[in-house]
Amino acid sequence: MRIERDELGYAWLTAPDGSHIHLAEVHTPGDILTMGARRMRQRAGLPPTVPFEALAAHDHDPSARVDLMEHQGVDQALVFPNFGLFWVRTLESRWTPSWPTWKPGTAGPPTGSNLREVVASTPSATCRSATPAWLDAQLASLSAAGVSAAMVPIGPVDGRPFSHRDLDRCWSSFEHHGVAVIFHISDGPRPFEDAWYEGDSNPIEPLLMSSFISVTPMLALTDLAVGGVLARHPSLRIGLVEFTSSWFGQFLSSIDACYKFHAGYNGLSGEHLDLLPSEYIRRHVRVATFGFEHPAQLATTFGDLYMFGSDYPMPKVWHIPSRISKPPVGPPPRRRRRASTVTTQRGFWAGLRPDPT
Repeated sequence: MRIERDELGYAWLTAPDGSHIHLAEVHTPGDILTMGARRMRQRAGLPPTVPFEALAAHDHDPSARVDLMEHQGVDQALVFPNFGLFWVRTLESRWTPSWPTWKPGTAGPPTGSNLREVVASTPSATCRSATPAWLDAQLASLSAAGVSAAMVPIGPVDGRPFSHRDLDRCWSSFEHHGVAVIFHISDGPRPFEDAWYEGDSNPIEPLLMSSFISVTPMLALTDLAVGGVLARHPSLRIGLVEFTSSWFGQFLSSIDACYKFHAGYNGLSGEHLDLLPSEYIRRHVRVATFGFEHPAQLATTFGDLYMFGSDYPMPKVWHIPSRISKPPVGPPPRRRRRASTVTTQRGFWAGLRPDPT
Protein backbone atom coordinates (compact mmCIF):
# COMPACT_ATOMS: atom_id res chain seq x y z
CA MET A 1 0.00 0.00 0.00
CA ARG A 2 1.30 3.44 -0.84
CA ILE A 3 0.39 7.05 -1.60
CA GLU A 4 1.03 7.70 -5.29
CA ARG A 5 0.44 10.65 -7.60
CA ASP A 6 -1.48 10.46 -10.88
CA GLU A 7 -0.64 12.40 -14.03
CA LEU A 8 -2.52 15.49 -12.81
CA GLY A 9 -0.71 15.55 -9.49
CA TYR A 10 -3.46 14.11 -7.25
CA ALA A 11 -2.31 11.79 -4.49
CA TRP A 12 -4.08 8.42 -4.23
CA LEU A 13 -4.17 5.58 -1.79
CA THR A 14 -2.80 2.94 -4.15
CA ALA A 15 -2.98 -0.85 -3.99
CA PRO A 16 0.03 -3.09 -4.68
CA ASP A 17 -1.40 -3.82 -8.13
CA GLY A 18 -1.32 -0.09 -8.95
CA SER A 19 -5.08 0.51 -8.80
CA HIS A 20 -6.29 3.70 -7.14
CA ILE A 21 -8.59 3.24 -4.16
CA HIS A 22 -9.30 6.72 -2.78
CA LEU A 23 -7.97 10.24 -3.06
CA ALA A 24 -5.41 11.14 -0.39
CA GLU A 25 -6.64 14.57 0.60
CA VAL A 26 -5.88 17.44 2.92
CA HIS A 27 -8.74 17.87 5.38
CA THR A 28 -9.84 21.15 6.91
CA PRO A 29 -12.10 20.76 9.98
CA GLY A 30 -15.54 22.30 9.43
CA ASP A 31 -14.98 22.97 5.73
CA ILE A 32 -17.04 20.48 3.75
CA LEU A 33 -17.64 22.73 0.71
CA THR A 34 -13.96 23.23 -0.01
CA MET A 35 -13.47 19.46 0.06
CA GLY A 36 -16.32 19.08 -2.41
CA ALA A 37 -14.86 21.76 -4.67
CA ARG A 38 -11.53 19.93 -4.74
CA ARG A 39 -13.23 16.70 -5.75
CA MET A 40 -15.20 18.48 -8.48
CA ARG A 41 -11.92 19.87 -9.76
CA GLN A 42 -10.41 16.40 -9.87
CA ARG A 43 -13.40 15.00 -11.79
CA ALA A 44 -13.11 17.90 -14.25
CA GLY A 45 -9.52 16.92 -15.03
CA LEU A 46 -7.97 20.00 -13.45
CA PRO A 47 -4.79 19.87 -11.31
CA PRO A 48 -5.07 20.12 -7.51
CA THR A 49 -4.92 23.51 -5.82
CA VAL A 50 -3.54 22.05 -2.58
CA PRO A 51 -0.86 19.34 -2.67
CA PHE A 52 -1.05 16.40 -0.31
CA GLU A 53 2.22 17.55 1.25
CA ALA A 54 0.36 20.57 2.61
CA LEU A 55 -0.88 18.45 5.50
CA ALA A 56 -0.53 20.30 8.79
CA ALA A 57 2.11 18.89 11.12
CA HIS A 58 -0.55 17.76 13.60
CA ASP A 59 -2.10 15.61 10.87
CA HIS A 60 0.96 13.36 10.61
CA ASP A 61 3.28 14.11 13.53
CA PRO A 62 2.14 12.55 16.85
CA SER A 63 4.08 15.10 18.90
CA ALA A 64 2.40 17.98 17.10
CA ARG A 65 -0.99 16.31 17.62
CA VAL A 66 -0.35 16.10 21.38
CA ASP A 67 0.48 19.82 21.44
CA LEU A 68 -2.73 20.59 19.55
CA MET A 69 -4.81 18.47 21.93
CA GLU A 70 -3.36 20.36 24.89
CA HIS A 71 -4.44 23.62 23.26
CA GLN A 72 -7.91 22.22 22.57
CA GLY A 73 -8.38 20.93 26.11
CA VAL A 74 -8.52 17.27 25.10
CA ASP A 75 -6.81 15.07 27.69
CA GLN A 76 -6.58 11.77 25.81
CA ALA A 77 -7.58 10.48 22.39
CA LEU A 78 -7.39 7.40 20.21
CA VAL A 79 -5.71 8.26 16.92
CA PHE A 80 -6.36 6.11 13.85
CA PRO A 81 -4.52 5.97 10.50
CA ASN A 82 -7.13 7.50 8.22
CA PHE A 83 -6.34 5.50 5.09
CA GLY A 84 -6.52 2.27 7.04
CA LEU A 85 -10.30 2.70 6.80
CA PHE A 86 -10.52 2.71 3.02
CA TRP A 87 -9.16 -0.58 1.75
CA VAL A 88 -10.73 -3.38 3.80
CA ARG A 89 -13.57 -4.31 1.46
CA THR A 90 -11.88 -3.01 -1.68
CA LEU A 91 -8.89 -5.33 -1.44
CA GLU A 92 -10.43 -8.46 0.06
CA SER A 93 -10.93 -10.06 -3.34
CA ARG A 94 -7.88 -8.57 -5.06
CA TRP A 95 -4.99 -10.24 -3.26
CA THR A 96 -2.67 -12.36 -5.36
CA PRO A 97 0.41 -14.40 -4.36
CA SER A 98 2.58 -11.88 -6.26
CA TRP A 99 2.00 -9.25 -3.60
CA PRO A 100 4.95 -8.89 -1.23
CA THR A 101 4.89 -10.51 2.19
CA TRP A 102 3.33 -8.23 4.76
CA LYS A 103 5.52 -7.58 7.75
CA PRO A 104 3.91 -6.48 11.04
CA GLY A 105 4.28 -2.78 11.63
CA THR A 106 4.35 -1.89 7.94
CA ALA A 107 1.55 -0.81 5.64
CA GLY A 108 0.11 -3.53 3.44
CA PRO A 109 -2.99 -5.33 2.18
CA PRO A 110 -5.03 -8.08 3.80
CA THR A 111 -4.18 -11.39 2.15
CA GLY A 112 -7.61 -12.54 1.11
CA SER A 113 -11.11 -12.84 2.49
CA ASN A 114 -10.04 -15.37 5.11
CA LEU A 115 -7.90 -12.82 6.95
CA ARG A 116 -8.77 -9.93 9.23
CA GLU A 117 -6.53 -6.95 9.78
CA VAL A 118 -6.01 -5.32 13.13
CA VAL A 119 -5.06 -1.67 13.04
CA ALA A 120 -3.56 -0.41 16.28
CA SER A 121 -4.43 3.09 17.38
CA THR A 122 -1.08 4.26 18.70
CA PRO A 123 1.57 3.74 17.54
CA SER A 124 0.22 3.21 14.03
CA ALA A 125 0.68 -0.40 13.02
CA THR A 126 -1.19 -2.48 10.51
CA CYS A 127 -1.23 -6.22 10.99
CA ARG A 128 -3.00 -9.25 9.62
CA SER A 129 -4.10 -12.44 11.25
CA ALA A 130 -4.18 -15.81 9.53
CA THR A 131 -4.57 -17.83 12.72
CA PRO A 132 -5.61 -17.17 16.32
CA ALA A 133 -2.01 -17.87 17.35
CA TRP A 134 -0.73 -15.16 14.99
CA LEU A 135 -3.29 -12.71 16.35
CA ASP A 136 -2.34 -13.57 19.92
CA ALA A 137 1.32 -12.86 19.18
CA GLN A 138 0.47 -9.51 17.61
CA LEU A 139 -1.72 -8.47 20.52
CA ALA A 140 1.03 -9.47 22.91
CA SER A 141 3.44 -7.20 21.04
CA LEU A 142 0.98 -4.33 21.06
CA SER A 143 0.29 -4.72 24.76
CA ALA A 144 4.00 -4.84 25.57
CA ALA A 145 4.42 -1.57 23.69
CA GLY A 146 1.64 0.08 25.69
CA VAL A 147 -0.98 -0.07 22.95
CA SER A 148 -4.35 -0.77 24.57
CA ALA A 149 -6.75 -0.60 21.60
CA ALA A 150 -6.87 -2.16 18.14
CA MET A 151 -9.19 -1.39 15.24
CA VAL A 152 -10.98 -4.46 13.84
CA PRO A 153 -13.26 -4.66 10.77
CA ILE A 154 -16.89 -4.89 11.85
CA GLY A 155 -18.26 -7.79 9.88
CA PRO A 156 -18.31 -11.59 9.57
CA VAL A 157 -14.96 -13.41 9.54
CA ASP A 158 -14.74 -15.98 6.76
CA GLY A 159 -18.52 -16.01 6.68
CA ARG A 160 -18.71 -16.64 10.43
CA PRO A 161 -20.41 -14.27 12.89
CA PHE A 162 -18.47 -12.86 15.80
CA SER A 163 -20.27 -15.32 18.10
CA HIS A 164 -18.92 -18.38 16.29
CA ARG A 165 -17.08 -20.61 18.73
CA ASP A 166 -14.08 -20.81 16.41
CA LEU A 167 -13.42 -17.14 17.20
CA ASP A 168 -13.54 -17.47 20.99
CA ARG A 169 -9.78 -17.85 21.17
CA CYS A 170 -9.43 -14.49 19.39
CA TRP A 171 -11.68 -12.71 21.87
CA SER A 172 -9.77 -14.36 24.71
CA SER A 173 -6.54 -12.92 23.34
CA PHE A 174 -7.96 -9.40 23.41
CA GLU A 175 -8.98 -10.00 27.02
CA HIS A 176 -5.71 -11.57 28.12
CA HIS A 177 -3.53 -8.81 26.68
CA GLY A 178 -5.79 -5.97 27.80
CA VAL A 179 -6.37 -4.68 24.27
CA ALA A 180 -9.77 -3.16 23.58
CA VAL A 181 -11.60 -3.88 20.33
CA ILE A 182 -12.43 -0.74 18.36
CA PHE A 183 -15.03 -0.88 15.62
CA HIS A 184 -14.78 2.15 13.32
CA ILE A 185 -16.86 2.96 10.28
CA SER A 186 -14.92 1.91 7.20
CA ASP A 187 -15.15 0.46 3.73
CA GLY A 188 -15.87 -2.93 5.25
CA PRO A 189 -18.59 -5.53 4.81
CA ARG A 190 -21.89 -3.87 3.92
CA PRO A 191 -25.26 -4.69 5.48
CA PHE A 192 -27.18 -4.50 2.19
CA GLU A 193 -26.86 -5.94 -1.30
CA ASP A 194 -24.30 -4.22 -3.54
CA ALA A 195 -27.04 -3.25 -6.00
CA TRP A 196 -28.32 -0.62 -3.55
CA TYR A 197 -24.97 1.19 -3.70
CA GLU A 198 -24.62 1.29 -7.49
CA GLY A 199 -24.29 4.68 -9.13
CA ASP A 200 -22.93 6.51 -6.08
CA SER A 201 -20.18 8.96 -7.03
CA ASN A 202 -18.12 7.80 -4.06
CA PRO A 203 -18.06 3.99 -3.97
CA ILE A 204 -15.84 3.94 -0.86
CA GLU A 205 -18.06 6.29 1.18
CA PRO A 206 -21.54 5.99 -0.41
CA LEU A 207 -24.55 7.90 0.82
CA LEU A 208 -26.13 4.73 2.23
CA MET A 209 -23.13 4.30 4.53
CA SER A 210 -24.17 7.50 6.29
CA SER A 211 -27.94 7.07 5.95
CA PHE A 212 -27.86 3.64 7.60
CA ILE A 213 -24.76 4.17 9.72
CA SER A 214 -26.21 2.39 12.77
CA VAL A 215 -27.21 -0.86 11.03
CA THR A 216 -23.78 -2.51 11.02
CA PRO A 217 -22.99 -1.84 14.71
CA MET A 218 -26.50 -2.99 15.66
CA LEU A 219 -25.88 -6.29 13.87
CA ALA A 220 -22.49 -6.74 15.51
CA LEU A 221 -23.63 -5.85 19.03
CA THR A 222 -26.70 -8.08 18.78
CA ASP A 223 -24.55 -11.02 17.75
CA LEU A 224 -21.94 -10.35 20.44
CA ALA A 225 -24.56 -10.07 23.18
CA VAL A 226 -27.18 -12.64 22.18
CA GLY A 227 -24.55 -15.01 20.80
CA GLY A 228 -22.87 -15.16 24.19
CA VAL A 229 -19.51 -13.57 23.37
CA LEU A 230 -19.88 -10.90 26.05
CA ALA A 231 -21.03 -13.48 28.58
CA ARG A 232 -18.09 -15.79 27.84
CA HIS A 233 -15.54 -12.96 27.85
CA PRO A 234 -16.32 -10.73 30.84
CA SER A 235 -13.17 -8.57 30.46
CA LEU A 236 -13.64 -7.77 26.78
CA ARG A 237 -13.86 -4.03 26.08
CA ILE A 238 -15.45 -2.68 22.90
CA GLY A 239 -15.60 0.82 21.49
CA LEU A 240 -17.76 2.11 18.64
CA VAL A 241 -16.26 5.08 16.80
CA GLU A 242 -17.89 7.33 14.20
CA PHE A 243 -21.13 5.38 13.99
CA THR A 244 -22.94 8.30 15.69
CA SER A 245 -24.64 7.54 19.02
CA SER A 246 -28.18 8.91 19.15
CA TRP A 247 -29.56 5.49 18.16
CA PHE A 248 -27.70 3.60 20.88
CA GLY A 249 -29.99 4.17 23.86
CA GLN A 250 -33.14 3.16 22.02
CA PHE A 251 -31.33 0.14 20.63
CA LEU A 252 -30.66 -1.10 24.17
CA SER A 253 -34.40 -1.12 24.85
CA SER A 254 -35.37 -2.71 21.56
CA ILE A 255 -32.80 -5.52 21.72
CA ASP A 256 -34.18 -6.67 25.08
CA ALA A 257 -37.77 -6.56 23.84
CA CYS A 258 -36.89 -8.51 20.69
CA TYR A 259 -34.83 -11.02 22.63
CA LYS A 260 -37.66 -11.73 25.09
CA PHE A 261 -40.27 -11.99 22.34
CA HIS A 262 -38.11 -14.31 20.22
CA ALA A 263 -37.37 -16.57 23.19
CA GLY A 264 -40.97 -16.79 24.31
CA TYR A 265 -42.42 -17.14 20.82
CA ASN A 266 -40.06 -19.98 19.97
CA GLY A 267 -40.14 -21.74 23.30
CA LEU A 268 -36.56 -20.83 24.18
CA SER A 269 -37.17 -19.38 27.62
CA GLY A 270 -34.86 -21.95 29.23
CA GLU A 271 -31.96 -20.78 27.09
CA HIS A 272 -31.92 -17.18 28.31
CA LEU A 273 -28.58 -15.59 29.11
CA ASP A 274 -27.84 -14.80 32.74
CA LEU A 275 -28.27 -11.11 31.89
CA LEU A 276 -30.36 -9.25 29.36
CA PRO A 277 -28.53 -8.39 26.11
CA SER A 278 -28.58 -4.70 26.98
CA GLU A 279 -26.95 -5.40 30.34
CA TYR A 280 -24.03 -7.13 28.64
CA ILE A 281 -23.71 -4.27 26.17
CA ARG A 282 -23.76 -1.69 28.96
CA ARG A 283 -21.00 -3.60 30.72
CA HIS A 284 -18.72 -4.02 27.72
CA VAL A 285 -19.39 -1.26 25.19
CA ARG A 286 -18.81 2.49 24.96
CA VAL A 287 -19.86 4.67 22.04
CA ALA A 288 -18.19 7.80 20.67
CA THR A 289 -20.65 10.65 20.33
CA PHE A 290 -20.62 13.86 18.32
CA GLY A 291 -21.45 17.27 19.75
CA PHE A 292 -24.48 17.75 17.49
CA GLU A 293 -26.07 14.71 19.16
CA HIS A 294 -26.31 16.51 22.52
CA PRO A 295 -24.18 13.99 24.45
CA ALA A 296 -25.03 15.46 27.85
CA GLN A 297 -28.71 14.74 27.25
CA LEU A 298 -27.95 11.24 26.01
CA ALA A 299 -25.86 10.48 29.08
CA THR A 300 -28.57 11.83 31.37
CA THR A 301 -31.19 9.63 29.71
CA PHE A 302 -29.29 6.42 29.07
CA GLY A 303 -26.30 6.50 31.42
CA ASP A 304 -22.54 6.90 31.22
CA LEU A 305 -22.08 4.97 28.00
CA TYR A 306 -20.62 7.67 25.79
CA MET A 307 -17.12 8.80 24.85
CA PHE A 308 -16.07 12.21 23.63
CA GLY A 309 -15.52 12.08 19.89
CA SER A 310 -14.76 14.69 17.25
CA ASP A 311 -13.53 12.80 14.17
CA TYR A 312 -10.89 15.51 14.01
CA PRO A 313 -9.56 16.67 11.54
CA MET A 314 -12.29 15.57 9.11
CA PRO A 315 -14.27 18.36 7.37
CA LYS A 316 -17.56 17.52 9.07
CA VAL A 317 -16.31 18.46 12.54
CA TRP A 318 -15.86 21.75 14.34
CA HIS A 319 -12.45 23.38 14.15
CA ILE A 320 -11.89 23.13 17.90
CA PRO A 321 -13.24 19.84 19.34
CA SER A 322 -13.61 21.33 22.85
CA ARG A 323 -16.38 23.56 21.54
CA ILE A 324 -18.73 20.63 21.13
CA SER A 325 -18.18 19.17 24.58
CA LYS A 326 -18.93 22.17 26.77
CA PRO A 327 -21.92 21.47 29.01
CA PRO A 328 -24.68 24.09 28.97
CA VAL A 329 -24.68 24.52 32.76
CA GLY A 330 -22.65 23.55 35.80
CA PRO A 331 -18.93 23.78 36.59
CA PRO A 332 -16.44 25.22 34.07
CA PRO A 333 -16.10 22.90 31.05
CA ARG A 334 -12.55 21.79 31.81
CA ARG A 335 -13.39 20.74 35.37
CA ARG A 336 -16.72 19.23 34.37
CA ARG A 337 -15.13 17.12 31.62
CA ARG A 338 -12.41 15.86 33.93
CA ALA A 339 -14.94 14.97 36.61
CA SER A 340 -17.32 13.07 34.37
CA THR A 341 -16.44 11.97 30.87
CA VAL A 342 -12.69 11.55 31.11
CA THR A 343 -12.46 10.11 34.60
CA THR A 344 -15.31 7.64 34.21
CA GLN A 345 -14.35 6.41 30.77
CA ARG A 346 -10.73 6.16 31.78
CA GLY A 347 -11.94 3.80 34.47
CA PHE A 348 -13.79 1.74 31.88
CA TRP A 349 -10.88 1.45 29.48
CA ALA A 350 -8.20 0.97 32.13
CA GLY A 351 -10.16 -0.63 34.96
CA LEU A 352 -11.08 -3.77 33.01
CA ARG A 353 -7.46 -4.41 32.07
CA PRO A 354 -6.50 -7.82 33.54
CA ASP A 355 -4.11 -7.92 36.46
CA PRO A 356 -0.68 -8.96 35.09
CA THR A 357 -0.31 -11.35 38.02
